[in-house]
Amino acid sequence: MSVGGGPDEELLSRVFLSRVVEPGDETTGRWVRELGLAEVVRRLREDGAPLPGVGDMRWAGLRARAGRAEPERDLAVAREAGVRFVCPGAAEWPGQLDDLGDAGPLGLWVGGRPSLRMWALRSVAVVGARACTEYGAHMAATLAAGLAERGWVVVSGGAYGVDGAAHRGALGAGGATVAVLACGLDRPYPRGHARLINRIAEQGLLVGELPPGDHPTPSRFIVRNRVIAALTRGTVVVEAAHRSGSLVTARAAQRLGRHTMGVPGPTTSGLSAGVHELLRGEATLITDAAEVVELVGGIGELAPDRRGPVLPRDLLAPDARSVLAALPARRAATAEEIARSTPTTEDVAIARLYELRALGYVERHGDGWKLTRQAVISVRGVPKRC
Repeated sequence: MSVGGGPDEELLSRVFLSRVVEPGDETTGRWVRELGLAEVVRRLREDGAPLPGVGDMRWAGLRARAGRAEPERDLAVAREAGVRFVCPGAAEWPGQLDDLGDAGPLGLWVGGRPSLRMWALRSVAVVGARACTEYGAHMAATLAAGLAERGWVVVSGGAYGVDGAAHRGALGAGGATVAVLACGLDRPYPRGHARLINRIAEQGLLVGELPPGDHPTPSRFIVRNRVIAALTRGTVVVEAAHRSGSLVTARAAQRLGRHTMGVPGPTTSGLSAGVHELLRGEATLITDAAEVVELVGGIGELAPDRRGPVLPRDLLAPDARSVLAALPARRAATAEEIARSTPTTEDVAIARLYELRALGYVERHGDGWKLTRQAVISVRGVPKRC
């Protein structure tokens, strides 16, 4: 393998390193930044001097993996599976991933037709518990569908639970979704989601740092989450226990200056305890897609005002509402008594009482006024004088 300075050589070098080192390794990122890609690859391939800060045991392990690496073969296997390798700085590379610094990906394997860079510009991560509740699955699917209907790309990790519900919600709404995997894209994981992941590959995008054939490990799931956080404008956590991996995504998003959001759940649910902890900090509480878009979107993308149903009394003039509220619940009262309980005069109170009688809210009882049955129902919940 040549390690010269052309674009093909850089591609091969980065594919080579994706086979030799683990994703998110900051030491490797520092080597590439300080020594240059070609020098790092040369030392690993040609038994050069050990790279800075590496012990004998680790250097031996890296050299052994380097000896087995076949970047040309990895690229051929990937092409057969419809997967391409995207290098930093390429036209399709999402520039926001550079915010990860030395922990950034050496490159990304991408499956699917759309441009990753374009899709990432308007994307939101929806993550959460694998063993989620029905509520969590419903909220994830509903949020994802709402985001997709508003033209946003839903990014998640392809896992069981919240991730799968989010992907399905976006696809079901005819929208766009991206699955960031912790394995080679030619071996979808989890196996129970093979059909879903294949559908994402056909209608959306698959993304990963690991070369073809590589399998997931617990540590690879954790470091994968930083890519989800960096790729998107914000991260929504739907359900998460205190030790949930989705909290890793949320905290990475916070470190990167991205929006972090949480969907509240029952206070008695352990699966919402991690979300509630986020909400006690810097995360923003959200309940639907409109609120997510208001936070991560552009100027003018505002969520509608939240209010209860419009009741007939809401349409009354303010002084008429105050007169209505001043009437006792169970007895008649004179206009003078009513006026004393409102910020108005007796004459104005009498005028409003006649208006309220015409609308069916009050009735005349000798010298007094009393609420009708309709009014008692309409103003229920307003404290009344006996």
